[in-house]
Amino acid sequence: MREKNWFLQQGIPEPNLAHLLDYVALGTVADVVVLDQLNRALVHQGLLRIRSGRSGPGLRELIQISGRSMATLSAGDLGFSLGPRLNAAGRMDDMSLGIQCLLTDDAAVAKKIALELDALNKDRRDVEGQMKNEAMSLLKEMKAFDDAHLPAGVCLFDKEWHQGVIGILASRIKDRLHRPVIAFAPAGKDEIKGSARSIPGVHIRDVLSDLAAAHPKILSKFGGHAMAAGLSLKMHDYPAFALAFDAMICERLKQVDLEQKVYSDGELDEQHVCIEFAEQLANAGTWGQAFPEPIFSGEFDVVQARVLGGQHLKLVLRKQGSDLLIDAIAFYIEQAEQWLGIRKLNAAYKLDINEFRGQRNVQLIVQYLEKVL
Repeated sequence: MREKNWFLQQGIPEPNLAHLLDYVALGTVADVVVLDQLNRALVHQGLLRIRSGRSGPGLRELIQISGRSMATLSAGDLGFSLGPRLNAAGRMDDMSLGIQCLLTDDAAVAKKIALELDALNKDRRDVEGQMKNEAMSLLKEMKAFDDAHLPAGVCLFDKEWHQGVIGILASRIKDRLHRPVIAFAPAGKDEIKGSARSIPGVHIRDVLSDLAAAHPKILSKFGGHAMAAGLSLKMHDYPAFALAFDAMICERLKQVDLEQKVYSDGELDEQHVCIEFAEQLANAGTWGQAFPEPIFSGEFDVVQARVLGGQHLKLVLRKQGSDLLIDAIAFYIEQAEQWLGIRKLNAAYKLDINEFRGQRNVQLIVQYLEKVL
């Protein structure tokens, strides 16, 4: 027999929590929660609420300041535009600022805080860029770009690095090297804090647990999960820890293919490189963690290439055997200038719609580039 609703038993009206679905959607996507069937439904309903203009003033102001369209907001916008601005408060200043933005009912206050969060996010990007350049210099000193010298587990430390940005830095370097990476920053007298990022097949928290068991005097404070973790060390223990971490990773990598793989749903024919099909794909989601958006691949002629902001590559491509010209963009490309002058390339990409000044055009969001000789 079905049990009675607890609220009815207590004589309390059952609450309607639908007004919180916008926050549920934002938190689910920004915290990279697995999008199983239930979570996809919750995120979808939250997005519908936001698109219809029923979200709080804080979210509305964040959407506007990030240059997103409320009417067409996607899960990707939550993760890559709104989430970073909220997280910037905790990384660079005080995390309560982001909470205030979401909770306030005053539109003027929300706008003021959203502007502060946007400025903090710009500061975070500047600091991240500087730290990444410094990390690449350290890697060159380690001869890490020569496979013969490439550590299995990479540890990086600089006394000037910002604690709030080392997690992003570790993630960027991990993507570059396809190795588990820990980035460290000072955390007070004779102590450093590290943020670890891993690759599929290496459970980073288990690695740290085994390392702590084998070297209890070096590592005692850590926590995390399979792909990310945090830890603290005494500064004088850093060299010994780096060696022990590399050795632990070496043991686990014997069964793991370190060649980074790009999985594709195949080549997209010319008739599907259009706004209508891009919209169908967007509506087929909600896409996200463990429910990835389709990625297509193909060979293209490069009609035009230029560098944006020193790190993004803007392209005009022509599909092989076709007269169709297609806009494409690849974000955060290492040494983007090296692609200027390339005549042919293979690309793995997502199909997207670029909206600019009232114009909507199909474009490719490039995930992987390879020169065709």
